[in-house]
Amino acid sequence: MTLDDLKHAQRQRLLFLDRCFTWRGVARRRDLTDRFGISIAQAANDFRAYLSLITQNAPEYDAHLKAYVASPDHQPIAASSMLDVFGVLDTASDDALPAALPRAKRWLEPHVATVLYDAISKQQKIRIAYTSMSSGETAPQWVAPTRFIFDGESIHFRAYSYKRGEYRNFHPARINPEDEFQMDELDTPPPFDMEWHSISTIWLRPSARLTSSQAAVVRREFGFSSDLLRIEIRQALEFYFDRRWGLNEPGARLEKVKTETTLPQRN
Repeated sequence: MTLDDLKHAQRQRLLFLDRCFTWRGVARRRDLTDRFGISIAQAANDFRAYLSLITQNAPEYDAHLKAYVASPDHQPIAASSMLDVFGVLDTASDDALPAALPRAKRWLEPHVATVLYDAISKQQKIRIAYTSMSSGETAPQWVAPTRFIFDGESIHFRAYSYKRGEYRNFHPARINPEDEFQMDELDTPPPFDMEWHSISTIWLRPSARLTSSQAAVVRREFGFSSDLLRIEIRQALEFYFDRRWGLNEPGARLEKVKTETTLPQRN
């Protein structure tokens, strides 16, 4: 049996157990009953299912703690995001103030999303009334959307701008949702999107202003496995990467050493 063989609900419970063992080092049936509102019998069944997936160094039951304790050599069966990790480490009660900062709510107008998706699906160009955050001007322009992209917080879309004569990343929230959204066939296909298909390999190191002790902490925090941290992204998303990682902010803990660009091979 593998995780993929399980129904979605049980798979989520087993992944939660896996995070408990990985990040807490211990798990009890109550962890499952409290989190998912299931019975003790179902929780016991989930523990058996989880243990059946562990081929070596399985958690063992501690009668004194009345809990299963992870082996010192425990290996998780799935990767965890930081949000997943916080979900098992947070011990705040339900009536306590949240221990995590609220995420900024970025609204995406459903109607705008649907017309953009329609244009992408039909490979058509669309006329949008777009507000520039640099000039403040709202002006109509024709664009040929190609795909949606996500920067970790907001959804954007990639499109060829006939006004600028180049590919750009656009924010749907800056489009007037009351616009008519005129659509038309492409006279000719947009040019090849070189930035999208090019790969940027970015090499990072702790900031040179840090002490050796501080640099060692940064290496631990960001999971350095060698002197430099290697990141691969599409060249078209570099701006969002720099902003998301705060590389250009005062007091940034990381700095770029170099960026290597790999161009696509075109027939």
